[in-house]
Amino acid sequence: MERRNFMRGLAAAPALGTTALLAGGGDALAAGQPGPAPSSPADARAFQLGLMQRMAEPVLANMAKGQLKKTFQLEVSPTWDGRDKGVTYLECFGRLIAGVAPWLELPDDGTAEGKSRKRLRELAVQSYIHSVDPKSPDYLLWKGPGQTLVDSAYFTNALMRAPKALWEPLDATTKRRIVAEIKSLRRIEPPYINWLLFAAMNEAFLLSIGEEHDPMRMNVAIRKINEWYIGDGWIKDGEAFHFDYYSSYVMYPMLVEILEVLARHKGPFWNGKPDELLAQAYQRMQRYGEHLERFISPQGTWPPVGRSLTYRTAVFQPLALLAWRKKLPKSLPEGQVRAALDAAHRAIWTTPSNFTPDGYLTIGFMGHQPELGDWYSNNGSMYIASAGFLSLGLPATDSYWTSPAQDWTQKKAYSGAKFPKDYPVNY
Repeated sequence: MERRNFMRGLAAAPALGTTALLAGGGDALAAGQPGPAPSSPADARAFQLGLMQRMAEPVLANMAKGQLKKTFQLEVSPTWDGRDKGVTYLECFGRLIAGVAPWLELPDDGTAEGKSRKRLRELAVQSYIHSVDPKSPDYLLWKGPGQTLVDSAYFTNALMRAPKALWEPLDATTKRRIVAEIKSLRRIEPPYINWLLFAAMNEAFLLSIGEEHDPMRMNVAIRKINEWYIGDGWIKDGEAFHFDYYSSYVMYPMLVEILEVLARHKGPFWNGKPDELLAQAYQRMQRYGEHLERFISPQGTWPPVGRSLTYRTAVFQPLALLAWRKKLPKSLPEGQVRAALDAAHRAIWTTPSNFTPDGYLTIGFMGHQPELGDWYSNNGSMYIASAGFLSLGLPATDSYWTSPAQDWTQKKAYSGAKFPKDYPVNY
């Protein structure tokens, strides 16, 4: 990518201003021309790259030196439940690296983007070393409360998403320590909600590197998630249905990636075929992705419903994952999804108070809004937003990043253009 496009994206967030963006969108809607024009392919990628780097730089640069805990000032929700705040650092690193990993896995090149990627990759590897070194100031809270299980799954998910960039370069001692810490978390019994997938993800990681793993933890999670599927692309989180975005944050991405490992390594699954379950999970995630795309307004906004709203653009992880895997359904052309997600990122991230003066994320939906935090929310939790960047795992030359921008569904609908009707599915 040309340096000017890369730097333009880095500077775009503070320059645009979300208030102006939304006000402009409202005026345009009144005039019958809803929303801003789609960004060019190069500008869309540059904006996401700049935003991802802005998130990653202070975390990785400090943790690579063992100084994350020293520099990352903790913030918790006003309704914080009193658990050990030290888990914040595991949440911060684990969630961030899970979203950045696909981009780090891209090969080196001589571009400005490539040079930045190489540097951040080296910082990420050093951060992993500190994370499991008991003598490091940034040794993470592996002996902590149940929340440790949750964020260990993002920690291992990143290693699965970028094995060449993040796992293979690690020294033998660090690899041994990671395996030991992950296995030690079997002491935590996950409740029968989305937490089952966190335990399963860790076992999938162990299977992927040839370590002894627990098939029961993987298979029970897969079966329960499929039991909780209620139709038309939606999954319950436990016995009751909640209208929120947990199918984005956890359910679909983790179910699909666990099944990918199970199918690839021919892991045991009683009376079932992982390949078929994987195909089914992808098909259902594609349907859910159609809903997500239709939620995006002409101005790039979407319904602020349900818990964990402060995870911001992590809500679009399934669409980003489908794009990265080249699995978008025919109903969602690449240029249309890219344009829709670009508008959604700009609607949220152009608010300066999303970041502290030191460059770390704040608690909030659009800006610093700590009152929107849940009882489990801290500023480390917010780094799950990096999951919205999975499509950056595709090189700049990929058709996802080069195809012409297209209006998304609501943009077509509110401009009087033709757009497809929507019907439920039975798979």
